[in-house]
Amino acid sequence: MSGERAERDAWLLFPSPGGRGSSAHRAEDPLRSGRLDIVVANAGVGDFGPLGAITEEAYERATSINLKGTVFTVQKALPLLSAGASVVLLSSSAALRGAPGLGVYAATKAAIRSLARTWAAELAGRGIRVNALTPGPVATPGGDGLRAAFPQDEQITAAAGPAVPTPLGRAGHPDEVAATALYLASDQSSFTTGAELYVDGGATQL
Repeated sequence: MSGERAERDAWLLFPSPGGRGSSAHRAEDPLRSGRLDIVVANAGVGDFGPLGAITEEAYERATSINLKGTVFTVQKALPLLSAGASVVLLSSSAALRGAPGLGVYAATKAAIRSLARTWAAELAGRGIRVNALTPGPVATPGGDGLRAAFPQDEQITAAAGPAVPTPLGRAGHPDEVAATALYLASDQSSFTTGAELYVDGGATQL
């Protein structure tokens, strides 16, 4: 689990690839104050493959990192979360658009949305907000590499992200997703919980 300093003496925590058994137990190490104001759980891996090609190894890897890693990251942080704290879970528009070849990845991201709603209800009494952030097509090195490796495969290049058209006519940028996460983590969204905020250029709504 890695951390970056944020406002209000908080840390942003990210699930690490080993799920529960890797570095989640180190959550308290940097938190000398014994208090945590913000958790951003951002985990996303997945092998491309249609139903007939899904392997148990690929399934276990995606569910362990994307779902298990998120669950136990937030669970480990829970005793440190203060009243007014914010938890932001990263989902994906793949969970909504039925992209061929991304079934397992999309399923894990749909589960993240469900967790955000459930945890928002569970933690409301403590004054802790939980929201989901759902990016759409975003230009990233990973997507560029996938399209370069399989230039003739239309399903793969489409699933890579930025090739998917949006009403705004372009892919998003990582800093636009980060700015939205910062908004959900900040006091500017203090009356928002259990919500899903789309950062996708209108692709899933229009």
